[in-house]
Amino acid sequence: MSFLNQDDSSAFSSAQAMAGAWLCVDREVLAQNYKKLDAMTGAAECAAVVKADGYGLGAAAIAPALLAAGAKTFFVAHLQEGVQLRQVLPQARIFVLHGFMAGCADLMHAHHLIPVLNDLGQVQEWADFGAVHGGPLPCAVQVDSGMSRFGLSDADLAVEGAFDGVQPCLVMSHLACADTPDNPANEQQRRNFIAMAEHFPGVPRSLAASSGIFLGPEYHFELVRPGAALYGVAPNDGVPALGHVVRLEARVVQIRTVPPGAGVGYGLTWRAEKPTRLATLGIGYADGFFRAQAGQAAVWCGDVRFPLVGRVSMDSVSVDISDAPESLKPGDVLTVLGPNQGVDSLAASGGTIGYEILTSLGARFYRHYL
Repeated sequence: MSFLNQDDSSAFSSAQAMAGAWLCVDREVLAQNYKKLDAMTGAAECAAVVKADGYGLGAAAIAPALLAAGAKTFFVAHLQEGVQLRQVLPQARIFVLHGFMAGCADLMHAHHLIPVLNDLGQVQEWADFGAVHGGPLPCAVQVDSGMSRFGLSDADLAVEGAFDGVQPCLVMSHLACADTPDNPANEQQRRNFIAMAEHFPGVPRSLAASSGIFLGPEYHFELVRPGAALYGVAPNDGVPALGHVVRLEARVVQIRTVPPGAGVGYGLTWRAEKPTRLATLGIGYADGFFRAQAGQAAVWCGDVRFPLVGRVSMDSVSVDISDAPESLKPGDVLTVLGPNQGVDSLAASGGTIGYEILTSLGARFYRHYL
């Protein structure tokens, strides 16, 4: 429990005491990660992506730390995320990746947000809105360079006069295979992007998100958009993660010793082969500890690994603590994310990716920000 704040106020202590798990977010490490990525990208501006509530870590708490580290431009996915972020970053440049739904241009403008325009319908509505609000308004234009997801096509870009009523300040696209550096699709998309961006001469360009940064300077252009790498997710299998931003510790709710043959959890899918000391932890799939991690994941006490046994329940998991010191008792905590198990290794135990682990971390945790 070394990271827990020892504030003596009754409200603070009560919140801490009631929680089944504690999530610590180290904003100093987050700032260091940003500075490392910024240094890697040379003259290109390094923005920060804080969508999905700061990848699950709390955008309102972490965005100011990124701002203090040097970030001037931020990206969110939805308009509502942008509205909320504007409350804590009154002066920053904030882009909304999904643009806006029909009829919501006024909200975008009222909160000084910049839409990423993804189709001609959004372009036209933003142009029409600008026409009655003083002229062309700033926007980003996203082009589809080969992912077939968001963005304007070559045919859209060829429509004469389509962009006359807007003021592009960024042209961007997104790589489909940046996490596999040898995939030829990366170079093809880069070339496509360069050609498509020529429709907007002089406008800054952005292609690389976290993994794209590590493909090299030819992918950096004028702005990069790291997200997951900021929070300690490895950009690809060949590059280690930056500093670990999160630590997660779960409380021991109960300890018992079961005899040989005893089944554990729903379905009794695991049975003890010998007398086994078990701990039940107050964390489950409602908190982002996935059912697929049953029989694969582990938690830690210092450098000692305790494997999960039986199925993951909504609010609890069972772990074999036969190798734990006798002093371990209910109310103590075991480490889920920490020095011995980062976000990526926990994700691998469930056959998923670090992004999904981070964005699924539960709202029931007691959260502490360093």
